[in-house]
Amino acid sequence: MPPAPSPATDVPPRLDTGARGPVPRGLTVAVLLLGVSVFINYVDRGNLAIAAPLLEKQLHLSPSQLGRLLSSFFWTYAGFQIFAGWLVDRFDVNRVLAAGFMVWSLATAATGAAYTFTALLLLRLVLGMGESVAFPSYSKILAKYCPESFRGRANAFISSGIAAGPAFGIFFGARLVARYGWRPFFVALGLLCLLWLLPWAKWMPRGPGMVAAPKTPPPSMLQILEQPSAWGTFVGLFAYNYLSYFLLTWLPYYLEHEGHFSMEKMGNIGGLAYGILAASALVCGWIADLWLAQGASLTLVRKTFTAVGLAAASLFSVGVAVFAFDARLAILFLFLTCAAAGLCTSNLWAITQTLAGPQAAGKWTGMQNFAGNLAGAVSPLLTGLVVEWTGHFAWAFVVMSVVLLGGAFSWTFIVGRVEPIAWAPHEAATDSPVESV
Repeated sequence: MPPAPSPATDVPPRLDTGARGPVPRGLTVAVLLLGVSVFINYVDRGNLAIAAPLLEKQLHLSPSQLGRLLSSFFWTYAGFQIFAGWLVDRFDVNRVLAAGFMVWSLATAATGAAYTFTALLLLRLVLGMGESVAFPSYSKILAKYCPESFRGRANAFISSGIAAGPAFGIFFGARLVARYGWRPFFVALGLLCLLWLLPWAKWMPRGPGMVAAPKTPPPSMLQILEQPSAWGTFVGLFAYNYLSYFLLTWLPYYLEHEGHFSMEKMGNIGGLAYGILAASALVCGWIADLWLAQGASLTLVRKTFTAVGLAAASLFSVGVAVFAFDARLAILFLFLTCAAAGLCTSNLWAITQTLAGPQAAGKWTGMQNFAGNLAGAVSPLLTGLVVEWTGHFAWAFVVMSVVLLGGAFSWTFIVGRVEPIAWAPHEAATDSPVESV
């Protein structure tokens, strides 16, 4: 058994709460750039859903076949998460993020030149590999450089890109695809996004961060898996992502086929739904930081937002199914579901960053994102099967409601106190690159 940690040597130093002064301007700019990168990330991963009605006609796809194509991105995106977490903890996280960004942007541009189902599938797999480094990098950067008192807003801004990216894609992308076709849209988008690398090279955060280098080596993957809270965050993210990836992959199809909206109207409604989610995430991140500043505990603040958000989203998603016969009411409940999800969005990664600390943020996030993004493979595929079996989306929303309720339970009862874990030392000499992932 490892020796009991000594308070003087083995417990990581407390993070600065940031209450003694303003957040440095350079850090604010870096967080803004991270928000832009996740915005681009979600435009790129969601653009195939915008083109789905055209692909369905061109390639003569059934709903289940379309579901396989839409889910293919997540096979590599989820599969590479653990490796990506190891990369960002072992190498310069800023450069790892930049390399992944370049890969996914080039894959997006190349998609516009693909003319077969197989080529599209392979490029979606490459896209998933490139984007796999994103969230482990975000958590590593925020855990290392961002004070707790600013972390709610920082995560909210980054998380708002999860909604703002698809909002932009579905609102403007639908119009551009309708006018120019989907191929020019993919090529132009991928090449233009490469410009993000220029300001990132200038403003990426540098230096040791808020805390000195730890006296003990980073925890192993096994040590993280021994934490019940880790499993709670895995389940909680899976539930949130089930909703997120349903919206990302099936919302345009749902609005066009179930709601019988034109592509332009579909873009308006889909863009508004994502806009509501982004606004909710930003507001809730600000409220969370304000609540903490008034003396509330991290556990109360973070778990209230994550659990209540998913529970409310579960209830409202049932409303979408119940009122499926009335398009206006169904869309209203869809908007409420998105607003409720925003409560969870801005706080779920803050929990991981606090629990893991700078030592383990990359690894923990990689494993959490691996588990959570299995929903990216399950949600599109299962939704396609349910729609094919039943002929409508009502039962797909019911299934989603059950998953969301399970996530609320996990954030409440499986995740423990939200406070930094004092990682016990382990035998670094026995660690291999695989064992220490």
